[in-house]
Amino acid sequence: MEREILAGRVKVNNKPAKIGMSVDLFSDVIEIDGEKVEFKASKKLYIMLNKPRGYVSSLQDSHWDRLAVNLLSDVKERVYNVGRLDKNSEGLLLFTNDGAFANKIMHPKNKVSKIYSVTVTPKATERQLVKLSSKIVLEEEELIPAEVVVKKEFQDRSVLSIKIMQGKNRQIRKMCELVGLKVVRLKRIVLGDLKLGMLKSGAYRYLTSEEVGAFDFL
Repeated sequence: MEREILAGRVKVNNKPAKIGMSVDLFSDVIEIDGEKVEFKASKKLYIMLNKPRGYVSSLQDSHWDRLAVNLLSDVKERVYNVGRLDKNSEGLLLFTNDGAFANKIMHPKNKVSKIYSVTVTPKATERQLVKLSSKIVLEEEELIPAEVVVKKEFQDRSVLSIKIMQGKNRQIRKMCELVGLKVVRLKRIVLGDLKLGMLKSGAYRYLTSEEVGAFDFL
């Protein structure tokens, strides 16, 4: 492509390309003579990571060097996270280079369910549990009611299973705050039909064809 670059026929993100410049084939817009060039991955990858606390989901963050994607140490292809888990949350986080697959999971109309193990303080009261599982208005939007189950109770805290059908930014933390509970630990354990299982913190594995196929109905 050097000849085309020297002739001024190539643009990257609407700017003239230069020989030796850094280009991301999957996120940058590359054009030759005004026509967009599509690059496809040689192999589609679907990866489940058990993200530890303290890692961010962003692929790039100039203020944070603990990126979840860097835990995929043996993955050579460029992959992207499907949705997010905030820095203080942990658990099931997907990565893929299949944009159509990612869009199926993230598109609001598909309402892919997510289940979290949530430890809150103080110990949740019956009134708070009812509020959590009722219609909640968050930032002027009425949320689909969550399914809340008490898994364990202690004198000063409760461990809840919370199932939601949406994925608003910090949704569960904000929901709990609205009813007077503070989240001290939040772990995603299920996404659709996928279960985190016994995957160790910081470890990852590739999805099986059956697991990928379970999203075909979307």
